[in-house]
Amino acid sequence: MSAYVSAFELFSIGVGPSSSHTVGPMRAAHDFVVRLREAGVLPQVGRVTCTLYGSLGATGIGHGTPDAVVAGLRGLEPETVDPDAVRSAWGAWPDGQPLVLAGIRAVRFERGDVVFAPRTRLPGHPNAMTLEAWTSADDGPARAVAAAGVRETGSSSVTAVAPATDAGLLVRETYYSVGGGFIRREGDPPTSAEPGGPGAFPLDFASAEELLALCDERGITIAEAARLNEEARRPDEEIAAGLDAIWDAMAACVEAGLGTGGVLPGMLGVKRRAASIREQLEAAEADGRRELPGEWLGAFALAVNEENAAGGRVVTAPTNGAAGIVPAVAMYWWRFLADSGLGVGNAVTPYGELVGSALLGYPGQAPGSPEPAQWSEEQRAEANRRRGIRRFLLTATALGSLFKANASISGAEGGCQAEVGSACAMAAGGLTAVMGGTNRQIENAAEIAMEHHLGLTCDPVGGLVQIPCIERNAVAASTAVTAARLALRGDGSHYVSLDAVVETMRQTGIDMSHKYKETSEGGLAVNVIEC
Repeated sequence: MSAYVSAFELFSIGVGPSSSHTVGPMRAAHDFVVRLREAGVLPQVGRVTCTLYGSLGATGIGHGTPDAVVAGLRGLEPETVDPDAVRSAWGAWPDGQPLVLAGIRAVRFERGDVVFAPRTRLPGHPNAMTLEAWTSADDGPARAVAAAGVRETGSSSVTAVAPATDAGLLVRETYYSVGGGFIRREGDPPTSAEPGGPGAFPLDFASAEELLALCDERGITIAEAARLNEEARRPDEEIAAGLDAIWDAMAACVEAGLGTGGVLPGMLGVKRRAASIREQLEAAEADGRRELPGEWLGAFALAVNEENAAGGRVVTAPTNGAAGIVPAVAMYWWRFLADSGLGVGNAVTPYGELVGSALLGYPGQAPGSPEPAQWSEEQRAEANRRRGIRRFLLTATALGSLFKANASISGAEGGCQAEVGSACAMAAGGLTAVMGGTNRQIENAAEIAMEHHLGLTCDPVGGLVQIPCIERNAVAASTAVTAARLALRGDGSHYVSLDAVVETMRQTGIDMSHKYKETSEGGLAVNVIEC
C-alpha cells in the first residue's frame, strides 16, 4: 500500500474558510450535478435537497458549508470560483428564486432545502452529507420541525427537519468530506489519493521508516523521491510549473492578507491584524531598526488565515484551517534565508539531485530567451528561490502523505492535532530540507513538530474558523521553525520516530471526545461568549 498523495492533490487551490466544510462539500455538490447530467436525468429534476450530518451539521453555517453546497450545485468549482460567488450564496438566497443546476436546469430551491443534522453521525466519517434529486418541486423533506433539533450555530438558527419519504426520489448520493478538500462517495472504491487506491506510484512507501530506507537505497532525498513519483503522471516541466503555481497562489494569499484591514465576517467581530503588523514592521525597518524575521513569520501566517476566514482564495496545506503554516514558513525562508547562504536552493546536497533537473534546477527556457549563464544576478536569485520552494513543497508532500494515510488530516476526525499538527510537521520538514538537512534530520524535524501538537483540540468559537484558528497558525509556524533548527543541530538520530508519533496522533484522535472535533460543543467554543 502506497501512502503517497500527489502534491497537486494535497496542495489544492480553493476558497476559505474550510477545506473539509467548504471545499469538500462544494466538490461533492458539483460531482452530484455532474452525475445527474451524465446519467441523463437532469431534465427530470424538479428539486434538490441536502442533509449535513455530524460536524458538517454542527459548524456548517460558520464554515460556509451551505453556501458551498449551493455554489457546487450551480456547477462552480473551488479551484476557479470567484470567492464572492460563494459568500452568502445560501444565507442570502432570495425567496422564490430558482436554483440553476450546473448552469442548465432551473429548479425550485429554498434555504430549508439544506437540512442540518448535527446529532446524526454516519459511520463512514464525521463529515457526511447526503444529496437528493426529486422529480417534483413539491417532493423532498417534510417541513415539520423537530422541536429538539433547534440550536444556535453562528448567526443563524440550525433546524433539524423530519425525515423525508422516498416518493419522487430520483437519485440519492452520500458523500464524505474526509479532510483537506478530499471527498469520497459512498460505495466508491478508494481513489488514487487514498491508501490502497489505484494508480500506484513507482516509489512505494507506507511509513517514514520505509521512505527513509527507500531513499537510502537509491541515494536520493525525500524531495527527489516525491519528484520521481510525480513524474509517473506528468513531465518534469509540468511538475515545476504546477509547483510554481501553488507557490504563487500561496504568496498572493500572503500579500492579500498583509494588505487588507477591517473586520472579519461573523458575529465575533474579529479585527484583522496582519496589515497593521506589516505597517509597524515596515515603519521600524524604515527607521533603521532590523526587526526579527520571526515577527514577519507570524504576520505571514496571520495574513493567510485572515484571508481564509474571510472566504478568500487559499491553498489547502494540507487543510484550510491550517493553511497559514506552510506558506508562512516557506515565505520566511524566501524572504530571509534563501539569499543569505543559509540553505541555498541551488546548493548540491549530499544526494546530488539538484544538478540538471528541470524541476529542482533551472526551468526550461522559451525559445530565444537567455541561457542560464547569461542571466542577471536577480534572475539567478529568483531561480534559486523557486528551486528551494519546489524542494520545500515536495518534501512537505511526502510528509503530509504519511499523516493522511496513517492517521488523519481532518479536524472532525482527529481534532486540531490532525490539521495544525500535520501542517506544522510538513513545514518543519520542508524548511529543514531547504536548509540542507539530511533525510533523517527532515524526519526528526517533522516528528518534533507533531509531537508537541498531540492532543490539540478543534473547538472553534461560534463555529467560525477564527478563534483560536488564526493565532494558532502563527504559533505553529514558529514551532515549525524551532523544530527545524533543533533537528539541524542534531545528526538525525532521536528516540521517538515519526511513525510512532503519527500512530500516537491517530490513537489520540480516536480517544478524543467528539466535543473537541470541530463540533463547537466543548473547549473554547463553550467557554467564550459569542458577542
